[in-house]
Amino acid sequence: MANVVIAGGGAAGMMAAVRAAERGHQVTLLEQNEKLGKKIYITGKGRCNLTNGCDTEDIFPQFQSNPRFLYSSIYTFDNFRVMDFFEQHGVKLKEERGQRIFPVSDHASDVIRALSQYLRQLGVKVCLETKLTGIRTEDGAVKAVTTLHLPGKEKKTLPADALILAGGGCSYPQTGADGNLFGLCEDLGHTVKPLRPALVPLTVKEDYIPQMMGLSLKNVILTIRDKKKICYEEFGEMLFTHFGVSGPLVLSASSRIRECSEKKPLSAEIDLKPALDEEKLDKRLQRMISEGANKQFKNLIQGLLPAKMLPVVIRLSGIDPEKKGNAITKEERTGLLRLLKAFPFTITGTRGFSEAIITRGGISVKEVDPSTMESKIIKGMYFAGEMLDIDALTGGFNLQAAWSTGYLAGESV
Repeated sequence: MANVVIAGGGAAGMMAAVRAAERGHQVTLLEQNEKLGKKIYITGKGRCNLTNGCDTEDIFPQFQSNPRFLYSSIYTFDNFRVMDFFEQHGVKLKEERGQRIFPVSDHASDVIRALSQYLRQLGVKVCLETKLTGIRTEDGAVKAVTTLHLPGKEKKTLPADALILAGGGCSYPQTGADGNLFGLCEDLGHTVKPLRPALVPLTVKEDYIPQMMGLSLKNVILTIRDKKKICYEEFGEMLFTHFGVSGPLVLSASSRIRECSEKKPLSAEIDLKPALDEEKLDKRLQRMISEGANKQFKNLIQGLLPAKMLPVVIRLSGIDPEKKGNAITKEERTGLLRLLKAFPFTITGTRGFSEAIITRGGISVKEVDPSTMESKIIKGMYFAGEMLDIDALTGGFNLQAAWSTGYLAGESV
């Protein structure tokens, strides 16, 4: 039986603690917040999209960084085993659009409660408001760790035959994520790939975008280009904000467009009417104009788009809002058609870690054994979850990676 210390009481850390305790080890779980799973509480808008119901092999293409590294961990504890685990521990699950898996209750707290109860049942010692501040090694192997109990500033040294680092990245700092463990790893010789916000809203140049703040678009196609090269094109939902754009399409785009350009603006457009090709949409516009021949353009266009979008589209169309339908020219109608099929804006960058769902970058996977999650540099030190240089698109895949890598680390001790 080994003394196993786990730093980080999120998804990866709790699952690592579960598996290590199931294997009979003495496990101490350190969490610097006042409760476990604080970030899980806010995932999926508080509903917790805990995995995806797709075929297991379809998970890997969703990862934007190092998908091959995850083969062993995901096939050891795949999405179907994750679902079975939570069902067996009293969390009934359901599948929604895109095969996203949620608790039937729509409460992330049920996921955390199930894990917390099982940790107690297994005898895991949970130390809340306790931070890992030092790692002592001898002959290239973990020997002990230093902890700081935050309220009383009390320092302790704990013996450690094995240490699992699952402290997460830097996203959502309001949950306590501060990336402090990366510094300790660098001191021990590990390479940390640059940390960047991922699955994050995008900032936009044009002043007309904030005018539509709060407007959500469904069933549209978002296309992003670097000059003529298409970096991203998908169908789904998005949201206008006071700084730019957000929503599922945009969050996924933020991870994809990094391969195009991180330093220069990218052109973007929205197909507001993807169900209609240009010919069909033009016939609809002709009919609308014909039936409203004596209506002013600003009234004629109502019903074609959400109310919040109308002033912007009227402005960009260049058509006088007072102009009667029977005075609208073919050129003006063609311009409106192009605007509806390719509503333009310019992406200037991303928001920060405070709005990012996950962190891109982290511990270089070249320095971690993918079959065990053990460091290739320090014996007895393991990594799990967002600390690793892995990141996926939305849909439950990032949490799946946390469960899988945490489980394999606990299994491997």
